[in-house]
Amino acid sequence: MSDTNDDKDVAADGTGIVAPDDETPTWRERKERTEGLSRLTYEYFERARREDQDLRIESDYVERDVLAFPTWPHEMVRNLALTSFFVGMIIFLAAALPPHIGAPANSTQTPAVILPDWYLYWSFGLLKLGPLNPELSLLGGSKLMADRAYGVVANIVVVGFISIVPFLNKGAARRPVEQPFWAALGVGGVVFAFTISALAVKNLISMNSNLLFDLAFLLPIAATCLSYAVLKSMREGYMFELNRRYYRLRPPK
Repeated sequence: MSDTNDDKDVAADGTGIVAPDDETPTWRERKERTEGLSRLTYEYFERARREDQDLRIESDYVERDVLAFPTWPHEMVRNLALTSFFVGMIIFLAAALPPHIGAPANSTQTPAVILPDWYLYWSFGLLKLGPLNPELSLLGGSKLMADRAYGVVANIVVVGFISIVPFLNKGAARRPVEQPFWAALGVGGVVFAFTISALAVKNLISMNSNLLFDLAFLLPIAATCLSYAVLKSMREGYMFELNRRYYRLRPPK
């Protein structure tokens, strides 16, 4: 009967699986073991789980459900492994798929289509908001500013709004379902970045320019409303059951 109770204690809190803190084996002692890598890996994760459990029991602060590990070796080994993987993939792709070198550019001839790098298409698309530039009757039907200046102002407004969002949303939410409004706003911003980028390359898209211009603003609004409705309905759905422990520690507002 005593053996059965001992097995239950070992399975419950991890004692007996890894050595106590004051008996942690050195690196040389670990190399001399014969259990193999699988046993050492199991001991490592079991120790991490036990340390995390002890910290949770001793700590009174339950707002954050994340406890960190030491930088060395936990974080460094993981980051080095990830970095090595991606660097290896880049080297493999560079060797297997070398970029094609085309003919040199003709400095005396202007290209038919001038476009910036792809990650700046959204900014280039904001420069093409001339149809939204109002014509004021007080100025005799002329525009208050040129279309180019209007596009520059649009860039300043969009970038300025993105910059102040962290100051407007000061919540500690980690999941979109906790704050559906801001999550839906983020989805709408991403969709708007794609649609305004498509407007920037409208010369390369076989679609009516007026329809593309309308979709550039209608699709983000539709995506924002749809995302908000879905996330709002999920607040009382499976997300609460899936993250029951998390929401019990810190219920959403």
